Amino acid sequence: MDRNLALEFVRVTEAAAISCARLMGRGERDLADQAAVDSMRKTLDSIDVKGTVVIGEGERDEAPMLYIGETFGRGTSESPQVDVALDPLEGTNLCALGHYDAMSVIAIAQKGNFLHAPDTYMDKVAVGPDCHGKIRYEMSTREKLEAVAKVKGKELGEVTVIILDRPRHEQLIADVRALGCRIRLINDGDVAAALSTCNPETGIDILLGAGGAPEGVIGAAAVKCLGGDFYGKLKFRHDEERRRATKMGISDFDKVYSMEELAKGHVMVSLTGVTDGSWLKGVKFYGWGCTTNSIVMRSQTGTLRELKTQHRFDIKPM
Repeated sequence: MDRNLALEFVRVTEAAAISCARLMGRGERDLADQAAVDSMRKTLDSIDVKGTVVIGEGERDEAPMLYIGETFGRGTSESPQVDVALDPLEGTNLCALGHYDAMSVIAIAQKGNFLHAPDTYMDKVAVGPDCHGKIRYEMSTREKLEAVAKVKGKELGEVTVIILDRPRHEQLIADVRALGCRIRLINDGDVAAALSTCNPETGIDILLGAGGAPEGVIGAAAVKCLGGDFYGKLKFRHDEERRRATKMGISDFDKVYSMEELAKGHVMVSLTGVTDGSWLKGVKFYGWGCTTNSIVMRSQTGTLRELKTQHRFDIKPM
């Protein structure tokens, strides 16, 4: 893929972040999400590609959302064909409540290189670059945490695990605490949680637990760009989800997906902060416009660019 596409797609996450940031803290999660979707869709259609949404926010009958299978771009037959996995507002509750780590995110790959994940749960394991290849999904919780401690030169009690605070994780949380490890419980922000394992400044060593499968694909792409490692296994809640998965080409319901199976080949990821977080500052508004903070990553080169952008509303209204 042309490396310049990464900088084209950052305009997409910037537009979505600005639109929903206007609604930050107002308690209107659906309205904020819709604002991000509308801006993202409009900006996607301005890019010179022939694109398809393979990880989106809904199905075709949910028209307001960026649905799975939706096409975008102003490309011709000569333009690159790309698939995208996106979340216009990752952390809708975080934005609605004004909490940390809400962001807009999009991952780009060549056509056919993202797993077409249904809207179900995925049990995930994510670690940073120093633990790449040292963890396997099949390990017990103790084995995973002991392996992380060994690689990082820490005592087991110094290892920090990030877990979504959900009733389904009661046993996992109890097991981690029984080992004496530290836990960072979060209310939302699945992609940000995976990313946190790749940033030493966060103090997060490993992500464990089940979150959204679509966010799992995006998280795998982002962790891949940063040199980390990621595993996921789909966790279906009922037969309807299994039927949908079958229609999307999934036949082995017990398969453990490696990072390379979730996000094949060269991928690019663009993130723009909506609220302040561990990686990014959020959108800041001024009389003349606003500033955004974004990260653009490429797995092919391991390049990570941090962009702080001024948007002048008096010249280019948004």
